[in-house]
Amino acid sequence: MKQTKYQMLTILGPTASGKTTVAAHAAKLLDGEIISADSRQIYRGMDLGTGKDYEDYEINGQQIPYHLIDIVDAGFEYNVYLFHNAFLEAYSDITNRQKFPVLCGGSGLYLEAVLNNYQLIQVPKNHELRAELEPKSLDELSELLKSIKPELHNTTDIENRRRVLRAIEIEIYMKDNPELNNEMPEINSLIVGVKFDRENRRKRITERLKQRLEDGMLDEVQRLLDKGLTPEQLTYYGLEYKYLTLHLIGELSYDEMFTKLEIAIHQFAKRQMTWFRRMEKHGTPIHWLDGFMPLEEKMERIQQLLNS
Repeated sequence: MKQTKYQMLTILGPTASGKTTVAAHAAKLLDGEIISADSRQIYRGMDLGTGKDYEDYEINGQQIPYHLIDIVDAGFEYNVYLFHNAFLEAYSDITNRQKFPVLCGGSGLYLEAVLNNYQLIQVPKNHELRAELEPKSLDELSELLKSIKPELHNTTDIENRRRVLRAIEIEIYMKDNPELNNEMPEINSLIVGVKFDRENRRKRITERLKQRLEDGMLDEVQRLLDKGLTPEQLTYYGLEYKYLTLHLIGELSYDEMFTKLEIAIHQFAKRQMTWFRRMEKHGTPIHWLDGFMPLEEKMERIQQLLNS
């Protein structure tokens, strides 16, 4: 392909939208590698329930490399801060080898942490600083923050007192500890979304759920319980792991489990789309592709967008 102004391609969409297939074929087209932005696919042994679909990463005998899948054991409490650091490592590794990064996922917070250039540092509260700043007005605090950081990435930091105090606290901590600065590199990403209309999205979710249950998703959850994970730990992961666990410990019948889980996944997909619409409202451009568009046409459209 021709030289592009973009440093990364992002493929996003709600569950069951087929985004992984699109991302894998785009990565093949671009001589790229995939970085997963899924908050549950990071866990080993949680495959069917998180929809890893390993077969999507193999195209005509070629294995498409992927990152941030199967990186921690089930039971470990992962978070967006850890994802932020892992993304930076994967992105640097891929680009250093002159490959093209393709970010793929449906976890809105993880996606925004990258696309909006969030600076995520575990900064402790500075009670002395807060006491010193307490008498100042919101306008005075905002001016102080601007003097410390003239170019604000997130203007909502100056819209309320709590946020501006925390922003000042973070900036002063970072200046005192420059070795910890892991601010995101400036990444200009083309963002492409894949979606179906509501009725067909619901149909795809139901069919996918039935297929995964036939493929042994209950056995997968039972294996995790047998390995020593508690029901409380598994229900923490929500959706499939919550309802299948409740069935396995006798709190729900199979039919109750299926019905409740189906409804929960539909609601989850709706929340994902709400999150993506909010991203657009706040200035993140998403180029949407109709899920029914043939794969070849999707690739042609992505190429056009990258070369525009």
